[in-house]
Amino acid sequence: MIRLLFKGLLALLGLALLGFGGVSCVYSAPPYRGPVSDHFDGERFHNVPPDQDKEFGDLLEWQRHRVRGSWPARVENREWPRPPARVGAGQLLVTFINHATTLVQIDGINVLTDPIYSLRASPVSFAGPVRVRDPGVRFEDLPPIDAVVVSHNHYDHLDLATLARLVARDHPKIFVGLGNELLLAREGIEGAVPLDWHQSVELGSVHITAVPTRHWSSRWITDRRVALWAAWIIRGPVAGQVYFAGDTGYGAQFADAKARYGAMRLALLPIGAYKPEWFMKDHHMSPDDALRAHADLGAETSVAIHFGTFALGDDGYAEAPRVLRERAAEQRARFVVLDQGESLRLDPR
Repeated sequence: MIRLLFKGLLALLGLALLGFGGVSCVYSAPPYRGPVSDHFDGERFHNVPPDQDKEFGDLLEWQRHRVRGSWPARVENREWPRPPARVGAGQLLVTFINHATTLVQIDGINVLTDPIYSLRASPVSFAGPVRVRDPGVRFEDLPPIDAVVVSHNHYDHLDLATLARLVARDHPKIFVGLGNELLLAREGIEGAVPLDWHQSVELGSVHITAVPTRHWSSRWITDRRVALWAAWIIRGPVAGQVYFAGDTGYGAQFADAKARYGAMRLALLPIGAYKPEWFMKDHHMSPDDALRAHADLGAETSVAIHFGTFALGDDGYAEAPRVLRERAAEQRARFVVLDQGESLRLDPR
């Protein structure tokens, strides 16, 4: 009986992440209201061009026939040098912390992407995806954070507990897609700056722009696509442009970003939770997709994210980075897999 109840809870969590159902609750994200656009119909956001949402039957089909890759219960981190307090003008340093959490230090500004330090990526503390590794940089070892960019409101990307800790410690500017500021304000995190696709802000000498990506949003069962998802371009006046994809399926948005904003110096691209590909491909990238995105962006260097922390798909713990390394070597692409806590410094221009 207990096992059946646990399976029922996991199914409910799966429904929440996929946005199925019909009962609102305290976990649901507040809906955004604003003018209609090419990606907002007045009630819900959508990708451009629109894609076909997965149905409940698709979820059941996946669960019925899934073949899970192997994941360890626990992986201990290697010790890496802690990041510096700041880098100087023209310098660019990226540190992979865990999942989609990276520290981008560019032209004197420190930017944290999709920070999650919680044990679980879940609306509850007793169930849901649990991390197999601690963050590669301890929270207390983070340098002062000037800005946070959040790609979307899924629990493995928008972690309220971590954001609250950052606000209490550093008071960073938090940049989110439209509507996500309502969720943060409801939870006592005031002052988040909402941006629509192609809107920009300046933070000191650094320019931050929200750009289109192919994903979706939901915190619970009824709030699918009521808040906007976005990738981010962080541009330093000397160091160049960093593209942070967050979580996304492959599409024309990468070539469009290059055409509109120019080639990227560095791209942070997801590679994990891509199996089964028939179910995941619209909104998650495989290693091969990530290499295509790397080329489309004209990226000098790309760094892999979204792997090795939470078992969210059927690919195994080491599968995505292994495949990426093999394919990148074949294509002679500068696409780097960093260890959690490891940094990569790009030479000053």
